[in-house]
Order: sequence, then C-alpha cells, then structure tokens
Amino acid sequence: MIEPTSKVWMDGKLVDWGDARIHLLTHALHYGTGVFEGIRCYATERGPAIFRLREHVRRLMRSAHLYHMEVPYSEEELVDACRALVRVNDLSACYLRPLAIRGYGEMGLNPVLAPVEVSVLTWVWGAFLGEEALESGVRAKISSWKRNDHNMLPPGAKATGQYINSGLAKMEALKAGYDEAIMLNTTGHVTDGSGENVFVVRDGELATPPISAGCLDGITRDSVMRLARDLGYAVTERDLTRFDLYTADEAFFTGTAAEVTPLREVDDRALASDGRGPVTKEIQQAFFDAAHGRIERYRGWLTPVGG
Repeated sequence: MIEPTSKVWMDGKLVDWGDARIHLLTHALHYGTGVFEGIRCYATERGPAIFRLREHVRRLMRSAHLYHMEVPYSEEELVDACRALVRVNDLSACYLRPLAIRGYGEMGLNPVLAPVEVSVLTWVWGAFLGEEALESGVRAKISSWKRNDHNMLPPGAKATGQYINSGLAKMEALKAGYDEAIMLNTTGHVTDGSGENVFVVRDGELATPPISAGCLDGITRDSVMRLARDLGYAVTERDLTRFDLYTADEAFFTGTAAEVTPLREVDDRALASDGRGPVTKEIQQAFFDAAHGRIERYRGWLTPVGG
C-alpha cells in the first residue's frame, strides 16, 4: 500500500494528494495512451538528490514523441517540477513517477484530439523486490509470455498500455511461486525481466541483451555498464539464451525500482553464486555509492533537490 505524500504536481500546479484526480473518460484509461518514467531520489551528504533526472526526463520526451504526444512542458520545466515536488513533500529519499497521458475530450482509437496532461507523483518506496533480495537474491521463471516485438509495440518506449505485457508475465511468475519473470523475444532470446534489465556474469565478464533484442534502454542499465567498465570488467551487449542464464556464475537485475538485485535461481536452477556473488556485490556497492553521492566522478549523475 502506497503511503500518500502531501502534494502532487499536475499540469503546473501543486495539488493535494487526495485531489489528484482524472475523469473516467480519460483516454489513457481506455486505451493505454500514456508514457511514464520511474526515477529515484537518494539521500546524500549534500541533501536529497535525484539520480540521472535529466536522462529520465529526456527518455519521457522520446516516448511521447514516438506516440505523437506533444508534451506542453519543456525538459527543464519537468526537471524543476520533480525537484519542487520532492522539496514540498519534505522527502530525503523517494521514488518519482512523471506521467504524461491523453486526457478527457475524445474517445476512439485515434488519440490525437485528446489533450495531453502531465503529472508528477512521489512517494517513499523501498527495495522493489524486497530488502532481503538485495543480498540473498530472487528466484525467477522464464515466462511463457513473449516480449513485445519491435514491429508490434516499440519496447524502447515506456508507454502505459505496453506494460500489460509485463503484468501477464509477472502474475504468471508469482502464481507459480517465483519472485520475478524473465521474458524472451519471439526468436527465443532473453530480453529482460517484467520491469528490469538483466545481466549475466561468467568468468568475470558481464553480458546483457542488446537493445535490438527488445529490452528497454535502461538508465540504470547504462549506469551499471559504465560502473562495471570503470571497475575493470569487460561488458558486452549480445544475444543471450536460456543456456546463458542457467549456466551463469552470477546474474542480476537492474532498474530504477529494482536497483541492482541478484538472481539466485532461474527455472529452479541455482546459479553458481547461490545468491549475491562477488562481482554482483562489488557492482551493487558501487551503484549505491554513486547514487548516494559517495563517488566524486559520478556526482554529475545527481541533481540536487535544494537550491
């Protein structure tokens, strides 16, 4: 259950949480015509700071452009909205959800006459897959549901309607007793989790599916690739199969919500690391150090909330 905060940013105004409402004929409710982002704000010694905020806002704009949505705010205005919202809610660490949707005004499959409405919400959200999972890892199941193909729905966009695909995979995994799903594309190659990118480690080298496989161009994914290379690891983007998952020394998920979460098992096959292996542990620690402003070279990834 999400604990409400004080204010929500809606189309340029700060409104009370309980008053943040939309009409039942909002186009996005009926047809999934919206785009969104997930962003985290971390506590640092210099005060709360939002992790790679501008990259997230830029991706939101790209998603909107793909769906012919003209966002009536600039990137800088949305950056300022996110910062203001964290300040007004007096939060030191939180999750932010910028959301642009087709609103009330037009029904039918052609969305272009429905107005674009923009909101930002924030709330306190801990580890997405559980605090314990950050150390002990999670059990994942290869889903029977395939990831959207590039020529069906563009997986590079974070559109609200597209995530019903992920929801089917997530529910299937949970009902079967697992923590998370791993999805394949129509050619049988690994794409990602239901809402996370995936990495495997073998012989001290990291591999992750390429964007062409159908995974999201994850911002945490990009951060981890840069961190790993700076730590001296070889990182490749290549097609992965079930075999690569089953025989990995280690594997882990990355994402704004999941952060860096180890994989303990895939399809009841324990990984050699049996939880959080040494490479995953080192990268996870580097990620949290960077996110909390403890590494000078990555301070540019953080946008301070105050000032």
